[in-house]
Amino acid sequence: MMLAWETPAVASQPLLNVDEDFTVGLEAFSRIAPAVPIIANVIISENLFEVLTVGTDGRLQFSIYEKYLSGLERAIKKMKTQSDSSLLSTVRLSRREKILEVDGTVTTQPVLEHVGISTWPGRVTLTDHALYYEALRVVSYDKPKTYDLADDLKQIVNPELTGPWGTRLFDKAVLYKSISLSEPAVIEFPELKGHTRRDYWLAVIREILFVHRFIKKFKISGVERDEALSLAVLGILRLQAIQEIISVNSVHCETLLMFNLCDQLPGGDLILETLANISSLRKLDRTNSDKTGGGMHSISARAMVSNLGFMLGTSSTDLNEAGLVVGETSVGEMSSLEKVVKESQNSFKKAVLAQETVDGVKVDGIDTNLAVMKELLLPVMEVGTWLISLIHWDDPMKSLVFCLVLTYVIWRGWLGYAFGLMIIFLAIFMVLTRFCNQGRPVEEIKVTAPPPMNTVEQLLAVQDAISQAEQYIQDGNIVLLKFRGLLLSIFPQASEKFAFTLLGVALILAFMPSKYIILLTFLETFTRYSPPRTASTERWTRRLREWWFSIPAAPVVLEREKEDKKKK
Repeated sequence: MMLAWETPAVASQPLLNVDEDFTVGLEAFSRIAPAVPIIANVIISENLFEVLTVGTDGRLQFSIYEKYLSGLERAIKKMKTQSDSSLLSTVRLSRREKILEVDGTVTTQPVLEHVGISTWPGRVTLTDHALYYEALRVVSYDKPKTYDLADDLKQIVNPELTGPWGTRLFDKAVLYKSISLSEPAVIEFPELKGHTRRDYWLAVIREILFVHRFIKKFKISGVERDEALSLAVLGILRLQAIQEIISVNSVHCETLLMFNLCDQLPGGDLILETLANISSLRKLDRTNSDKTGGGMHSISARAMVSNLGFMLGTSSTDLNEAGLVVGETSVGEMSSLEKVVKESQNSFKKAVLAQETVDGVKVDGIDTNLAVMKELLLPVMEVGTWLISLIHWDDPMKSLVFCLVLTYVIWRGWLGYAFGLMIIFLAIFMVLTRFCNQGRPVEEIKVTAPPPMNTVEQLLAVQDAISQAEQYIQDGNIVLLKFRGLLLSIFPQASEKFAFTLLGVALILAFMPSKYIILLTFLETFTRYSPPRTASTERWTRRLREWWFSIPAAPVVLEREKEDKKKK
């Protein structure tokens, strides 16, 4: 069908050689494959195609596609075998949980749980509702610990660093945190190179967590809830099949799982909202099944799971009784889900291109980054220098004209119009620049690189920067302590002056119109260094500085942490 979609005019020509010539492109795969939910999904079909066509120039070969289908068959059989087994059958019974993945049963690939500075080997099991960990004892496993993924417990699932005796050395673990746990659970998936096992488990755990968040956010229940769970489970089965035929290191697991991908894509929330709206429409269609319009649709994920021999969730196991839902792919037209996914993918491609430019302009070294920042801020610095020159009345005529114009604008209440006019000029400048520079290469910013520094010079520069930062922090603490001293009247005379000043400011703010407050503030600030006020400004600045230095700081006592607290 994919080949027929891609080349519809060759119906009368001889059959192509399947072993050599049978390849299809992205459009045919993305349109036909999602019609069978186990093979692909509308949201991840493009990413799946890219994984299957690595090294084949963007064309999907029949041999690889056949291997993928065989991998799916093995993944389905594995899931059925595990779910039908007695593994965790007691805890799985109430919610009819299906086992999706098990790890830690092979000694060459252990799973470790970190509790404080202790490490316990064991077995980890993922179902469609929870994550279970069973610590290994001498001949058996302990009672399983349940890390729920279905209930709203403010769960956080993140990658984590682990190491011996509580150190943080190896990036091979998954952290699970929720309000039901007193401390987070850390499960490590050791391997010699990389962290592909951890990445796989992190992705599948998050997929189950995200699908339940989706269900709760949009209040999905009944058959639609089972449909959402089926979408997540089929995604995990596809990922397991991919791992059998493709090098694990080249697979980004989260891009092949739809709820993981929606969490990352621009507009992913819109995709989930569209998916929820489709579920609502299906519910209405079932209540009016006799009046349902025409149109051919693909099979639903829930129906596909049922045809594979197992059911998810606690709804009716009879499709006819529960109401058979249809898939998100329709023949002859693009569905609303396909449209929003297409828009999101286009936005993602733009974001990737933008991120590539960001990565390309990153430079190393504090001195080099400071040089780049100085060059970028040069126009702002020039405007700031010009304003400071006006404030200090270096050119009295320019300063006087600026003062009179801005005073008139404030007096007439045109300040908002002035800012709006500035923004309009900025927008016009951007539009004119776009048309004038259309088709021209982007002009690069030329930055003079600072002279290279050796290791000793770099260490001295870092030490100097740390000393300056420490000085700034000390000055900030002194300011805060002096304000505390004023509030607590440690120096009563200064506190009285400060209190009367605050009272005067409060009366001005309460009874004077805001226009006059802005006008007086501008005139006081701008005319401070004008020729008539220079002498009085210097005198008042000196008095203010002397008053500030005379204020004592509030006392501070440093209490060292006791030894018993350190041990805890």
